[in-house]
Amino acid sequence: MNFQTLKHQVLIADDDRAIREALVRALSLEGYAVTAVNDGAKALEAVKAETPDVLILDLMMPVIDGMTVCRVLRAEKNRVPILMLTARTETSDRVAGLDAGADDYLPKPFALDELLARLRVLLRRYDSDDDFDQAEILTLDDLRIDVAARRVFRGDNEIELSKTEFELLELLVRNSGIVLDHSMIYDRIWGYDFGPESKNLAVYIGYIRRKVDAVDHKQLIHTVRGVGYTARVSD
Repeated sequence: MNFQTLKHQVLIADDDRAIREALVRALSLEGYAVTAVNDGAKALEAVKAETPDVLILDLMMPVIDGMTVCRVLRAEKNRVPILMLTARTETSDRVAGLDAGADDYLPKPFALDELLARLRVLLRRYDSDDDFDQAEILTLDDLRIDVAARRVFRGDNEIELSKTEFELLELLVRNSGIVLDHSMIYDRIWGYDFGPESKNLAVYIGYIRRKVDAVDHKQLIHTVRGVGYTARVSD
């Protein structure tokens, strides 16, 4: 399972041979270096051995499922971007995947062009991680964000956030006091707008609130109905 030195290194984990082989062909033609495995245990081994730039992960796999793979990687502080594929259409299943640490999800069957677009977004975010000012600290009330270290604190307590949660919180705090509309947030965080019916943004706002706005702290993340979200100290 050796990656070649090409554009970016992509690991695919899917037990469906047809999908796996089709993705290998398509991504290879796009210039990506691709490795593919057929179960979650092999995916974990490959992530540790090869350090891919992005992981395309099927939800339902033998040995170890995709949800567990996400949880294990995030528990180990591995921040490899994860695009989860799922044949399940229920919102609760997709929310569970995001909650486990996936950065994005794509329901099966999917259009190849959409998968490639979402992959490019994840990789742009991955590539931009080193562009931050190494000494930059963002603050709002007793919330502190160490941008370079990608660590978040509320008072003396550190808050564990996924990659997408961190970037969404950082965007809100950088623009504290300003109401950011849904389209702008989607464009900055995901690179495209999921549309008015999507609950993706609301789900992530809910995650952040549960972690950042604990009952013993002032509320910092606010909804402006019909417009979007803002970060500010509540009155």
